[in-house]
Amino acid sequence: MGTPAGRRRLLIVGLDGVPPDFLFRRYAAEMPFTSALVRRGARASLRTTDPPISVPAWPVMFTGVDPGTLGFYGFRHRSGSSYTETYVPRADQTPAPTVWELASRAGRRVCAIGVPLGYPPRPVNGIFLSDFLTPPGSHDFTYPPELAAELEARYGPYPFDVVFRSDERVELFDKIVRMTETRFQIAADLLAREPWDLFAVHEIGTDRFHHAYWKYFDEAHRDFVPGNPFAGSARRYYRVVDEGIARLVRAAPPDTTVLVVSDHGSMAMDGCFCVNQWLVEKGYLALQAPVPAGTPLEKAPVAWDRTVVWGSGGYYARIFFNVRGREPQGLVAPGQIPALRKRLEADLATVRDPAGNPLAVRVLDPKTIYHEVRGDAPDLMLYFGDLKWRSAGSLGHPSLFLRENDTGPDDAVHSFDGVFLWSPPAGSGPGVDLPEQSIRDVAPTVLAYLGVPIPDAMQGRPIRLPTGAGAPAVQS
Repeated sequence: MGTPAGRRRLLIVGLDGVPPDFLFRRYAAEMPFTSALVRRGARASLRTTDPPISVPAWPVMFTGVDPGTLGFYGFRHRSGSSYTETYVPRADQTPAPTVWELASRAGRRVCAIGVPLGYPPRPVNGIFLSDFLTPPGSHDFTYPPELAAELEARYGPYPFDVVFRSDERVELFDKIVRMTETRFQIAADLLAREPWDLFAVHEIGTDRFHHAYWKYFDEAHRDFVPGNPFAGSARRYYRVVDEGIARLVRAAPPDTTVLVVSDHGSMAMDGCFCVNQWLVEKGYLALQAPVPAGTPLEKAPVAWDRTVVWGSGGYYARIFFNVRGREPQGLVAPGQIPALRKRLEADLATVRDPAGNPLAVRVLDPKTIYHEVRGDAPDLMLYFGDLKWRSAGSLGHPSLFLRENDTGPDDAVHSFDGVFLWSPPAGSGPGVDLPEQSIRDVAPTVLAYLGVPIPDAMQGRPIRLPTGAGAPAVQS
């Protein structure tokens, strides 16, 4: 199938969790092909969402609206007014159209591989493969549906993800490499089928590698051991990523513009703060009896009729008030919430880390940081130590601070700065540095470049791409 004359082509490579320093500086020597894209492109840090998690960050990037508008606040959401039941959000719960849908409606041919949220797969004018949140054992992960059998016959079982919170490291590294190589190979083969207008592939392996190997490759990590067998693992893995990007770009028509993005950055984890255990100590959360160390809140004998606040673990703490008329055993009157919140914030301000320094707890209110609040939002969101401390939701620990993640081995946490790299075809212009950009501005930038109308409901605006970067200026 041909592409009409004058129609632009865009290839998007999404690298989960890659910080700008890795792509633009630290591993540039390991990534000669990508570094060539950087030298002729427009590059910037991409400020991610609150919270800085793949969901909501990727949906925000490709709808152009904030997490509250989408109703996505993380991988797991509280289910209604339940104290313990949760659910994983799905693609068919996305209330705003994605760039794939908008481009399809405008008659553009699109292919999107693994971009969260991707399950169940969305009908598009082209091909859609679902993401790493696809339920295990699913075979309904493609649009059109018959593509799944074709892919599995040619490449074997499709590699959605790996189990990365594991003590085993040798086989895990090989699994991450194979997953990444397979995904890029599948993408390159699909890319070669026709001259797509919009083609995108997301790779989760970069995020999994960071979480599993950070203390092995980062000499600044507190647990780094010189000469460990994985000290060179980042250089090896980023060479694999570079080869995958090169394979993709070479499979695309020569007039294709390339956009490399990440949803957030990554950094070393300092440890975990046991938020629910702290709430117990401060009298906000009540237990019927003591519990063994590491007991999840969901399995703990919580006295809900005496609890006013509880939280959840993860990269940040989701905080809920036990509100009368909302929760089954709610006891906080709505009018009491402002005073309760003020007391909670004052208590949080007194928390000190194991070194005796203030933990620096940042408190965010979804109602004030988003345009609107849909879905099952937390009442408050807490960041500990500028995100360097995870939130541990489990109970019974001998200390409020853990050196390790309470849900399995993990060396890294998320940071706010992702990657934005807009690279035109070879020879189009010299590279330029842009100021920090917003993740919400990616979707309208994509649509503007393709000549697809930008919906009025999009909160982002097209990024101004200087003509010196080799791409036509996109005006907001």
